[in-house]
Amino acid sequence: MRKKVSFRKVGTVWLFVLPALIPLIVFWIYPILRSVYISFTDWDYMSPTYNFVFLDNFIALFKDARFYDALWNTIVFTVGTLIPTIVLGLLLALLMQKAFKGSGIIKFILFSPWITPTVAISIVWTWIYDPDTGIANTVLEFLHLPALQWIKSSDTAMLAVIIVTVWKSLGYAMIFYLSALEKVPKELYEASGLDGAKGWQRFRDVTLPCISPTTFFLVIITMVTSLQAYDQIQILTQGGPSGSTRTLLYMYYQLGFEEFNMGQATAVAIVMIILTVFLSAVQFTASKKWVHY
Repeated sequence: MRKKVSFRKVGTVWLFVLPALIPLIVFWIYPILRSVYISFTDWDYMSPTYNFVFLDNFIALFKDARFYDALWNTIVFTVGTLIPTIVLGLLLALLMQKAFKGSGIIKFILFSPWITPTVAISIVWTWIYDPDTGIANTVLEFLHLPALQWIKSSDTAMLAVIIVTVWKSLGYAMIFYLSALEKVPKELYEASGLDGAKGWQRFRDVTLPCISPTTFFLVIITMVTSLQAYDQIQILTQGGPSGSTRTLLYMYYQLGFEEFNMGQATAVAIVMIILTVFLSAVQFTASKKWVHY
């Protein structure tokens, strides 16, 4: 009787788990395993046949100077978008925390870039960055600053892409911080006030610890989003000029769909997965020391 009951329980569990497990296997686990398999081949994305080359793709990748340039560009892009998004998103949330006339409209305007397709945003920013007629240089001239070539120069192209990405993400971070700030217990502010804490001290000792779970969440999401950035790079710079904005994901695209070297392209994808898992593990470990629940 106990065995029948246990089988029924197991069957019931699987009945509820399978609807979620099947899409997970089909659209996530299987593609990853398939990519690992392809990374050990010389498949050119076109031919029905291919050969196993084992670690040759990874060896060639680690000998390719473009890989290290792309890795460095990925790090610069990730850090360059992560820090401003978190800091400016929190500042906007602090400014918008108190309701005032028109605050709802302003919040919507700030959040609207996040829900706007990245391709559409990037096309508009190509006009803004135009060295001759763009608004960006018009603003610089108004401020008596030298005009820049923006996406036309390898010196400023990465900065231009970072600005677009941060601008798009600010509203998203602001909304999460607004929700977190509303949940900070008022009693903690009152207690810190009785202890003589003032503005900065209250923010440092009360606000930051209470919103640390939200900060941790945004760090993870922003980091993963930055590692997966493609649309804005494709529209704005196509990885140039001179590879200055070629990230690992864009290198994957070029190897797979321009050079038809799918084996080496998937090797790049495997490296990206390992890098993402490693960074996430580091952040989860670090979070135990600074996230307060």
